[in-house]
Amino acid sequence: MASDPYQVLGVPRTASADEIRKAFRKLAKANHPDTNPNNKPAEERFKQVSGAFDILGDAAKKKKFDAGEIDNDGRETFGGFGRGQGGGGGPWGPPPGGGHGAGFEGVDLGDILGEMFGGARGGPRGGGGQGGGFGGYSQRGGDLRARMEIDLEDSIKGAKKRVSFSDGRTIDVTIPKGAQEGQTLRLKGQGSPGRAGAGDALIELTIAPHKIFRREGADLIMDVAVTVYDAVLGGKAEAPTPDGPVTLTIPKGANTGTRMRLKGRGLSDAKGLRGDLFARLVVTLPETPDAALETFAETWKRERPYSPKRKG
Repeated sequence: MASDPYQVLGVPRTASADEIRKAFRKLAKANHPDTNPNNKPAEERFKQVSGAFDILGDAAKKKKFDAGEIDNDGRETFGGFGRGQGGGGGPWGPPPGGGHGAGFEGVDLGDILGEMFGGARGGPRGGGGQGGGFGGYSQRGGDLRARMEIDLEDSIKGAKKRVSFSDGRTIDVTIPKGAQEGQTLRLKGQGSPGRAGAGDALIELTIAPHKIFRREGADLIMDVAVTVYDAVLGGKAEAPTPDGPVTLTIPKGANTGTRMRLKGRGLSDAKGLRGDLFARLVVTLPETPDAALETFAETWKRERPYSPKRKG
């Protein structure tokens, strides 16, 4: 059987509701599992304190306890064992003046602990405690989860997006600059409501496939078409980047597969540093047949034959 709740809280039987509440706050804060991780004695003490307050912090239960109608565990004593002792109806008698539980209306264990610990989620393992008042003390609302697909450019520059949740609500979300694939954004207090405060909204980001850029870690790869004459003689070619178009200088003798590096034009890595963008050159023939080019190719093939090198 549990100890006498007055003794557990360290208050006299004449203690007021405010004195009982203050004693509970002090003891609960000192023994709470969040401030005493992996401390079994403190966890057990916290259960006892919670169970004692479950009785003395409830006007109806306190009145029954003082009258001897329930025991230290909050169980019925079958006919009020000890009734008539002490001249006051219970084994210890009621507080002077007959003020059973005065000032206790509306006192709630969950609300008090929610205020003390910011709506911590659930009690320690083995909760259930004394008197049935321990296990669900926190009553914080649950977290809501959603997945949002964003454009590659938005992951680099940041953006404002709207996400819908399963409860029918929509929330405007600020996508930070440098957002990454799989990153989770936490919106405090935007989850399901609860007695000790609302939970959070957790939004996992995914980056949509891009029609031009391919991702390789924090680097980006793109294909850039160049003409035959620019590939042979060198030249200029315009290329897109997430930050806007740039002009590439094509070196003489460029071939399909040649990579040109644009430093710092890729995605952000875990440290917030941007990767690079690599332009992969693709030598491209005219879309329509060209008689002059065909004649030149025939002459070149006859007079300057060569075999392409096999890679890999």
